[in-house]
Amino acid sequence: MFTPSHTETTATPRAFSWAVGDHTVRRVDEVVLPPQTGPWLLPGATADIVTRTSWLHPDFADEQGVLRLASHSFAVEVNGMRVLVDTGIGNGKRRANPAWHDLDSDYESRLRATGFAPESVDLVVLTHLHADHVGWNTRAEGDGWVPTFPNARYLTTRVEWDYWAGVEMEEARRQMFRDSVHPVRDAGLFDLVDVVDGGTDIAPGLRLLPTPGHTPGQVAVELRSRGETALITGDSIHHPVQMSHPALCSCVDIAPELAARTRNELLDSLADTSTLLLGSHFPPPTAGHVRREGYAYRLVPATPGVTPVRT
Repeated sequence: MFTPSHTETTATPRAFSWAVGDHTVRRVDEVVLPPQTGPWLLPGATADIVTRTSWLHPDFADEQGVLRLASHSFAVEVNGMRVLVDTGIGNGKRRANPAWHDLDSDYESRLRATGFAPESVDLVVLTHLHADHVGWNTRAEGDGWVPTFPNARYLTTRVEWDYWAGVEMEEARRQMFRDSVHPVRDAGLFDLVDVVDGGTDIAPGLRLLPTPGHTPGQVAVELRSRGETALITGDSIHHPVQMSHPALCSCVDIAPELAARTRNELLDSLADTSTLLLGSHFPPPTAGHVRREGYAYRLVPATPGVTPVRT
């Protein structure tokens, strides 16, 4: 459990946010992913499938069936604790994916504008250890990389860490660990947590739920407060098209059949409830409620608030 406190003042910047009881979730934008991301990431989501899923338009896909995807973090205030869920692609990182290589975004400025100055972050939750979820773990300093959030604990699951520690990784992934994971571990800021089947509380109102398949130790992040609940997907659902077609898998799912089964079970548990679903790669409006539609599901978007942030 983490119990920090902060002196906070109201500032003029605004951010898109969602209230979950006493918690506030803010989206911290990094980049809009290019149109070619969809066919690469979800090759089964053909233009025909996407255009026939009418509720995806216009927010989640264009009229030609091109998927809209984004990279962002979620900044959450939980009982006086500042939590960042995933850290995006990062700036200046050498990556095999051209859309991620040597990025130069204003993510850090946007993070500060939400009131989450890097030094004020208490906890970084990494849903899994892929390059587009760990990049801002570190920033360049001199000839090396240092933790972006020097006062935070960085948390992922033991299953996730043990998997990557035990497999032979290609050079691109080794590079990602060298610049975005190992510097945090070397600084003594990296923690591992064991997540049980029903979920594991890491703080009051903050729980990790196992969502294996995309990676073995991936988790979703559940927020609870005053009878309200929200769930941050990680990559258990990359795009809302996977709600209408849950069997659609990502090209980088390590265990596709397990990923599909996990997605089905997750959607079934959320369908027709009041739980707010927040997609880790969903474009605006980003969040909504899961509703049954025939033998599958759809997302009914929830309009975000535009609220003053704190510094």
